[in-house]
Amino acid sequence: MLSLSLSHVYGNNTVLRDINLTFPKGSFTALVGPNGAGKSTLLKLCANVLRPSHGHITFDRTAKRAYLPQHNHLDHHFPLSVCDVAAMGFWPKVGLYQKLSTDDWDRLHHALAIVGLSGFEKRSIGILSGGQFQRLLFARLWLQEADLLILDEPFSAIDQPTTEDLLSLLQQWFQEGKTILTVIHQLRLAEMYIPKTIILNHSVIAEGDSKIILNDAQIIRKAYDAL
Repeated sequence: MLSLSLSHVYGNNTVLRDINLTFPKGSFTALVGPNGAGKSTLLKLCANVLRPSHGHITFDRTAKRAYLPQHNHLDHHFPLSVCDVAAMGFWPKVGLYQKLSTDDWDRLHHALAIVGLSGFEKRSIGILSGGQFQRLLFARLWLQEADLLILDEPFSAIDQPTTEDLLSLLQQWFQEGKTILTVIHQLRLAEMYIPKTIILNHSVIAEGDSKIILNDAQIIRKAYDAL
């Protein structure tokens, strides 16, 4: 579904070097590595937010991509309801000013149910906890009906039960045939929930079965000591 053969430079700083990766259709991959290793840049390239300085990306044009960035710029004090934010997931399909159909509303309520936010529809986003707001963003992501889901640190600064609920949800979407790529810092959870891991530190240090490479002390030491 997605193949990369590239390097990427910011000014005189080479952020990604000689990256050659393939994400097959229906794969679920964790991207791990130290801060500043180029993980967010790699995801932006995969999401077509950035173009590579050198090389190319090959992507199935019939497939849809959905990207959940590390920092969400929605102002929590803006007068938006939970329904308002979830409904943004329909924008690629219906546009900004089109009314939602009955089926769309049914899907929206179902999306909120699967992330554990039933009954929150009319609540202001300003009263949501960090974990509840992240659940809402997952509902919006699901409503985009994308084939490839790209998530940058979706479990940062949220509580453990929410993290495990959302990882279980990603597992379910993977089993339904979605292709998923996510940055995650909790190596134990990556090993438990995600079949494949790529360890990145400006270049690919290792890739393969999560249970194998995340328990290889030599690989982990090489990745985190290479800055």
